[in-house]
Amino acid sequence: MGHPFPIREIARQAGLSEATVDRVLNGRGGVRESTAREVHQAIADLDRQRTQVRLVGRTFMIDIVMQTPERFSTAVRAALEAELPGLRPAVVRSRFHFRETGPVAELTRTLDRIARRGSQGVILKAPDVPEVTAAVARLAEAGIPVVTLVTDLPSTPRLAYVGIDNRAAGATAAYLMGQWLGDRPGHVLTSLSSGFFRNEEEREMGFRSAMRARHPGRTLVELAEGQGLDATQYDLVRAALERDPEIRAVYSIGGGNIATLQAFEDLGRECAVFVAHDLDHDNTGLLREQRLSAVLHHDLRQDMREACHIVMRAHGALPPAGPTLPSAIQVVTPYNMPTPIG
Repeated sequence: MGHPFPIREIARQAGLSEATVDRVLNGRGGVRESTAREVHQAIADLDRQRTQVRLVGRTFMIDIVMQTPERFSTAVRAALEAELPGLRPAVVRSRFHFRETGPVAELTRTLDRIARRGSQGVILKAPDVPEVTAAVARLAEAGIPVVTLVTDLPSTPRLAYVGIDNRAAGATAAYLMGQWLGDRPGHVLTSLSSGFFRNEEEREMGFRSAMRARHPGRTLVELAEGQGLDATQYDLVRAALERDPEIRAVYSIGGGNIATLQAFEDLGRECAVFVAHDLDHDNTGLLREQRLSAVLHHDLRQDMREACHIVMRAHGALPPAGPTLPSAIQVVTPYNMPTPIG
């Protein structure tokens, strides 16, 4: 396949041996299909980043490890790559390890592979479970700084958390929900992708606390473990709607919003207020169509820039700075949507 990159550079990007990359590129066989895909993905990543890798400066290889629906990982990748030209004085190269769901053991194996082969830093979105906590500790023991993104792992030796104040975000959603529902009757469905992500748990706690204080008579119906995936989310939401004919509004903490709205539509039910998180591709389209009331968003480009700066500071490439402050929570409606990345 035609490309301008040396085998050594591709191998470093993919985290594979030069011999393995050589076998894939020359079609010699004896390589798993998944390994071949990693090689092709590494070439694609290098191609997107090649204008940045020519920048003069210290080079950092950072691994971005995320368990999240594809729509959000795509937004994170775009945000990071949009920031690369401005990440002076260093040049940041990135390896992406994305998965939508799966056993925790697979995620920890990825982190352990990074610990063994080395990295200048890891940006991590992962569930807060003991296995991940232990894997982050092993990264720290290997001298690899870890920054958590959008969901924290506070009991680990991570350097910092980058993202919004999730309790405040949940309380903001409750304020909007109460304002828009007013005195109209109806229950509110709160939907989490998983109870193991701390950010979702904190959003739910902030929402529930503010609703209890401001609207104590409003019933909240909790839904969890849809993984933010449309296929799973549709079945869970439809079943909840069939059980409870009073559900009239949704606070979507974990995504899967196209499926949620489809379940309402298929049952002939109105969703009077729908508050969601993150301006990913799905939510951008739904907001433009005015099928969402509002999206609570934060600037992913700023988050990725800050995460990279934290890693660079850990290696002495930037001067020390104060504590990382939470990202600003933006309330986005169809009338104040930011300009897309890219």
